[in-house]
Amino acid sequence: MKIPEARGPLSSALFTALSFTAGTDDATTRVEELRRLVTAELAGTTDIIGDDDVQLALFCLYELHYSGLEGVSDDWEWEPGLIQVRGLLERPFEEALRAAAQSAAGELDLPPAAEMTSDAVADVLFGLAGTDTGPSVSRYVAKKASLDQLKEFLIHKSVYQLKEADPHTWAIPRLTGRPKAALVEIQADEYGGGRPERMHSALFARTMRGLGLDDQYGAYVNAVPAISLAAVNMMSLFGLNRRLRGAITGHLALYEMTSSQPNRLYGNGFRRHGFDTAVTHYFDEHVEADAVHEQIAGRDLAGGLVEAEPGLLGDVLLGATAAMAIDGRISAHLVACWENGETSLRAAVPAAA
Repeated sequence: MKIPEARGPLSSALFTALSFTAGTDDATTRVEELRRLVTAELAGTTDIIGDDDVQLALFCLYELHYSGLEGVSDDWEWEPGLIQVRGLLERPFEEALRAAAQSAAGELDLPPAAEMTSDAVADVLFGLAGTDTGPSVSRYVAKKASLDQLKEFLIHKSVYQLKEADPHTWAIPRLTGRPKAALVEIQADEYGGGRPERMHSALFARTMRGLGLDDQYGAYVNAVPAISLAAVNMMSLFGLNRRLRGAITGHLALYEMTSSQPNRLYGNGFRRHGFDTAVTHYFDEHVEADAVHEQIAGRDLAGGLVEAEPGLLGDVLLGATAAMAIDGRISAHLVACWENGETSLRAAVPAAA
């Protein structure tokens, strides 16, 4: 991914540090300056989830563990000072996610974790999935969205969908037995069953091309607001930290449970504008795939994990409810902007090629 435009002093200092060779005296000095700046900037932010500068910096730090940043040496991935900086950003971000998740969960009446069967865990998650009462982007897309709004919708989703499945894959070596097998089964479908043209990220790229959009990963990072970056950062936080393996599991389970019907509506919205299966295939594929995945994710993955490690029930619920909270915030932002005739992006969508 190309290094995006800085959104404040924090991301600017990060990009300056990354321009040096990792491990040199100059690089060490820049990282130490960045660490001090992080401490100062965090003291001044009142909404870390919606802070453009913080979320962009964290997004790019995580990107070093995925496909990397153009022109930045791979030596930076595990540079100790930079890992320390990431930790400084992660702690208040996790605290904010936990607070948002607690609000989304309400008062859950649960039996002791040790008494929760895999079916009982799945029932709790399905119950949570049915409590979402926020504005529906899928219904708006199906019935009202203009062509420009469809493009905006794809641009928001592209920050994650063009690397779909990768954050959840971090959990595979951290699970065993039934939940591990369940996760591998889900991920195999996400990666196209061994056929690159059927990878879900490739299907989404084709949808973007169908609307004249740039399908290169990271092409629209400059355009999306902090909340869209925060949604991906949440997955990376859960996936890259072994202690949060329950959270990434719960996130995926909730994600699969709330995907099938919205994707049906998304596909209808694109068909309403005359697009054919070349564009709608991504959404149509998820209608069928996620109807199967939701059962595997709820019972065998999340439920199987809690049966094996009852102490992780809280983290499984954290992942699920945090996903609900952040998705609700994104949905509210998109629908409010569109209903007011405004763009939901930081910049207007360019004309189709």
